[in-house]
Amino acid sequence: MIDCLWLTARFALSPNRLMFWLLFLGVAQNLAGLPADVKSLLEQARAYEKSSDYRSAERTYRQALTLAPTDPEIFKRLGVLYQTDLKFAESIDFFRRALSLSSQYPEVNFFLGASYLGSNQFQKAVESFHAELATPTPHPRCNYYYAIALVSLGRSDDATAQFNQSLARNPKDADALYQLGRLHMNGSLEAIQKLTNLDPDSFQLHALIGEVYANNNRYEDSLKEYQAALAKRPNAPGIHYALGVAHRNLKQIDAAEKEFLAALREDPHDFRVNLYLGEFAVGRANFSGALPYLRLASTAQPRSPRPHFLLGKCYQATKEFDKAKTELLLAAAGDPNDPQPHYLLSQVYREQGDRDASARALKEFQRLTLLGKEKSYDRARTTPQ
Repeated sequence: MIDCLWLTARFALSPNRLMFWLLFLGVAQNLAGLPADVKSLLEQARAYEKSSDYRSAERTYRQALTLAPTDPEIFKRLGVLYQTDLKFAESIDFFRRALSLSSQYPEVNFFLGASYLGSNQFQKAVESFHAELATPTPHPRCNYYYAIALVSLGRSDDATAQFNQSLARNPKDADALYQLGRLHMNGSLEAIQKLTNLDPDSFQLHALIGEVYANNNRYEDSLKEYQAALAKRPNAPGIHYALGVAHRNLKQIDAAEKEFLAALREDPHDFRVNLYLGEFAVGRANFSGALPYLRLASTAQPRSPRPHFLLGKCYQATKEFDKAKTELLLAAAGDPNDPQPHYLLSQVYREQGDRDASARALKEFQRLTLLGKEKSYDRARTTPQ
């Protein structure tokens, strides 16, 4: 089997990608306390860098170094310059000289780790990123590249923790989400391969493959795998529920109901099973039969709007309008964007003779319906074809 974790790491940070990233990465500048002539040289060198004139930038940084030979900022700048040019050995030397002057100088441990990573020295990269995280203000991308280094060492659990730390800092970090997805996918593929090697006809393999198919909306295939799993282990908990979900998604309601009833015997208070059985009963206009299931579902998860909505529909059908109103108001509060509870409320209020309340509920239904259509249109318009 191809080493998927290694591929993950190499794809994430090939040298060309590293160069691209560093060219546009904003390096924190620390010019406080420097003489004016040194500051001027550093600003001039930075201008050369921005125009991709790296030779002039190097020459200018070295001029600054002759004026301030013990300033870690200049060593840091030279290290980043060499790193940008993929000269990792030289950049490592300058970063280490900066750290010899100030062991927690801002961002130097991070850039040192990046150079080690670019030169495939993964253990040293891990050590440098770890040191960066111990500084007062670590580089904002440190957790992410720390994780990449950990992946390269095969430490996927530790890498996952660091990717999650990166997401805690920035929940919209698409790179971290992508890498997490690859890690989980690779873990699943490795587990499937190991199960196949142990026994290609095992209960565990059929159940796992069934779940993979279900997650990819391949419900016909998932049914076959779950049925094979059930044949291997008829009393296995959870398989009847999985079969019921697959049948439900294929709109095979009678078969789904049979499986959910079997699942209910495993756990009579399961929220999802009672909700689905209640839905089926409401769909057949068996409102009195739906009530026990929906009451259990509502008790299991009182804040879920769906059982309240269906209960309201049942009570409306049985003409228990006060109960219907209570449930529908709970459903509307639980999902303020759902227009359906307001439509039924308008009918309940009308049955109770409250025309003003009925009109208000109907108006809210129309407003939410229009808003939902506008959102759907906006999503369709902005989604790439």
